[in-house]
Amino acid sequence: MALSMEVKNINLFYGEHHALHDVSLKMPAGMATAFIGPSGCGKSTLLRCLNRMNDRIPDCRVEGTVLLGDEDVYKTMDVYELRRRVGMVFQRPNPFPLSIYDNVVYGVRMMGKPTKDETDEIVETTLKGVGLWDEVKDKLDHSGLSLSGGQQQRLCIARALAVDPDVLLMDEPTSALDPISTGLIEELILGIAKEHTVVIVTHNMQQATRVSNRCAFFYLGDLIEEGPTAELFSAPKDKRTEDYLTGRFG
Repeated sequence: MALSMEVKNINLFYGEHHALHDVSLKMPAGMATAFIGPSGCGKSTLLRCLNRMNDRIPDCRVEGTVLLGDEDVYKTMDVYELRRRVGMVFQRPNPFPLSIYDNVVYGVRMMGKPTKDETDEIVETTLKGVGLWDEVKDKLDHSGLSLSGGQQQRLCIARALAVDPDVLLMDEPTSALDPISTGLIEELILGIAKEHTVVIVTHNMQQATRVSNRCAFFYLGDLIEEGPTAELFSAPKDKRTEDYLTGRFG
């Protein structure tokens, strides 16, 4: 089931560096929200707050509230449960050095002891969902590392979806891929966002218009403006947004 996410008054510090400034933003359930803005503006930093990936960074301090549905992810949620419910796909494909089959069911097995029939069904259903089944069904015992870059990224998306998360975070998921693989992933995002909440960081503004329902523009650690994607691109309210969208900087 898709759940909304929301951040309220988020301030993030790396030591003395104040990286995010009082950011408040809603990411509606069952939609794709894109974070755009130049490098170093806070997009990925905020994304990593949503499933507490920043916990691993020394001297990182987060103030404010992050909600998954009605639950405060920093105060009341176990971090491992959070990362099951808020999955993440990274910039570069990172399949485990395991078989394709074992990659898909890795998280499922961490949650319990499913039967072989159950894992078989999860593998087939999930790989069909990411458009990979016909390409790999005869080599499920082969290493996930043997696949092409685009296939590896779809495998990583399948691994994240196999545990049926509420939210899927995607940090520039196509930046390392060729145009054909990028197109496949974008089609996939459109389908995923019908059943899950998707939050995607992208440098590619055309991609943001193709895959997102809502868009948020960040600049120098500030959320400048956000709204429906078509509206933000066609009639930005802030001159900094307009300058970025028209290529004057960034």
